[in-house]
Amino acid sequence: MCLSIPSKITKIDRENNICTVDTMGVERSASLDLIDQEINIGDYVLIHIGFAMNKIDEEDALESLSLYEQIIENIEEEERQAQIIRENKSC
Repeated sequence: MCLSIPSKITKIDRENNICTVDTMGVERSASLDLIDQEINIGDYVLIHIGFAMNKIDEEDALESLSLYEQIIENIEEEERQAQIIRENKSC
């Protein structure tokens, strides 16, 4: 299963048809070779195996990012609780 996290375009190298995106604080490069939409800095795209596949609406992108952040927070909280339980069992 592949989850595509919305990524915000921060730079575009039109000569090489490559963009730099920010994916939840991580910068990476992606090819624009497979996208058939006009892309500009500030747009959100979905990336698969290093290629921007499609542009998505900013509202949808921000909603998805918020959900991903909630998932991460829940996982981190579960891990903290599990660690507390392990520490209490070892006492």
